[in-house]
Amino acid sequence: MSRLAPPRSVRLRRSVLSVPAINRRALEKIADLDCDAVIFDLEDSVAPEKKAEARENLRAFFTGSLLAGKGEAGKERIIRINTLSSGFGAEDLELVLALEPDAVLLPKVDEPQDVTVVSDRLAEADAPESLRIWGMIETPRGVLNAAAIAEAGRTPGSRLDCLTVGLNDLRKETGVLPQPGRTYLMPWLMQVILAVSAYGLDAIDSVFNDFKDMEAFDVECAEGRAMGFAGKMLIHPNQIEAANRHFGPHEAALAEAQAIIAAFADPAAAGLNVVNLGGRMVERLHLVQAERLVHKARLISERPLRLSTAAPRDEG
Repeated sequence: MSRLAPPRSVRLRRSVLSVPAINRRALEKIADLDCDAVIFDLEDSVAPEKKAEARENLRAFFTGSLLAGKGEAGKERIIRINTLSSGFGAEDLELVLALEPDAVLLPKVDEPQDVTVVSDRLAEADAPESLRIWGMIETPRGVLNAAAIAEAGRTPGSRLDCLTVGLNDLRKETGVLPQPGRTYLMPWLMQVILAVSAYGLDAIDSVFNDFKDMEAFDVECAEGRAMGFAGKMLIHPNQIEAANRHFGPHEAALAEAQAIIAAFADPAAAGLNVVNLGGRMVERLHLVQAERLVHKARLISERPLRLSTAAPRDEG
């Protein structure tokens, strides 16, 4: 087991809670939550006349004692800015440069250039390499260009690390009617999964709007995990436990991963690309997946347990 050396890109992103930057009460409760990541939203949940106030909330929050250290309580911290064409995005990006979160989330990414412009701006400002970019795929053009956008993440100097899916805007722009399940949306979701899988990024599933319907949320989490999403974007603390459970390593899968690692660690398997595991042929590519799974389980065990209680999201 000591031979494990997973890539740096392995992060816990099971539960990604979106918190409106205008909601000071919700910001104060973040430290008590057991989510893997927090998106501090300056975009959809903040009214135009409240944008400046929301920025000041974040400035005070990041520089205060609650978030004095980077990666507070192991949480990944992402600031979702407005589009650069909106009139608010430029000031949002300056705030990102000042606060240096773990990542900046770009809304409505339609093409690779949307990512490149921000990557170049961060480089010009000499932002730390640890400041990454997340892109939100929430328009028809974004879905159609998902592969090109993900591929741009391989360009030298690109900071693209993760794509999130925004189905609310996508439904609105395509006219897909709200209904139980996501049958008509599956091809688009899988297109994003294919794109990130081809170029080594993570994908985060879209929000589930009815935070009181935990049964339906459970179903959608299981569906997202089966499709290959790394985690789910959340709008309420009540959703954290289910997301962590569904997108975390399951006991049976973890046991199998440990068995695969042990099989390839056997001296008899030296130089082999395929081994026999209980009558089943396992390839070395499965070893890489197994190592990632075990590493995620280790990250979970090393994280302090936090309580999932806080104010519901204010939709602004």
